[in-house]
Amino acid sequence: MAIVENGSGRIHYEEAGTGYPLLVIPGGGLNATIAKLGGAGSFDPLKEFSGTHRCIAHDLRNANGGETIGPLEIDRPWDAFADDQLALMDHLGIEKFMVMGFCIGGPLTWNLIRRAPERVSAAILVHPSGVRPEMPDRFYTNNIEDWAVEICAARPDITMAMADAFLTKMYRSDPDFVFTVSRDFVRNCQIPLLIMPDDIPAHPFATAMESALLAPNAQVSLYPWRQPADRIPLALRHVRTFLAAHTPAMA
Repeated sequence: MAIVENGSGRIHYEEAGTGYPLLVIPGGGLNATIAKLGGAGSFDPLKEFSGTHRCIAHDLRNANGGETIGPLEIDRPWDAFADDQLALMDHLGIEKFMVMGFCIGGPLTWNLIRRAPERVSAAILVHPSGVRPEMPDRFYTNNIEDWAVEICAARPDITMAMADAFLTKMYRSDPDFVFTVSRDFVRNCQIPLLIMPDDIPAHPFATAMESALLAPNAQVSLYPWRQPADRIPLALRHVRTFLAAHTPAMA
């Protein structure tokens, strides 16, 4: 276990491989942890890409079952996660890097690009989360019933009222598109992207495809790529081609 002390919190991360840095944001919603990488119907980038890249994964701040902890920043929930990601890369002495975000890592990757566009050289969004118009309150409801109850039981400094305010700011203040950036932002994003869509309630196909159609340098994987399982190696072949094409030369 590797830990970075970060102000009033700490960041748990793991590394695998050498080469150009690839920051991995695990999936699992607000309970996203390194342990969830490589679950059924997906792949573990620390195993798949460590032969060519320096893969760095971290637990999301305050994920139940994770080791990254910090204050619950009610007024800036998405940016608090970006703070951790940028602090981790600063600690490791990494200025520029690629990003691979699973699930909630989709909105988090967009926010990281918004916060530090000069540092992200390319990004891969794997079954990204987004707004499904017919289920606009899904993320708030699921998290207030699951993540909030568990984190409040484990952390006396966090109350249900605080969790409610945090989730309201995160998921109800601007319940549109990908939560963290606008369509105009995506339309003007020049960073190379590979989008790997899914189509379950939390990972709407339409939102992923809209992002891909708006972003001028986006590619899309085959769909569906998660099922049947024999499609995953084909999808990984596309990821490796994308990484090879967009990995800057290292001095």
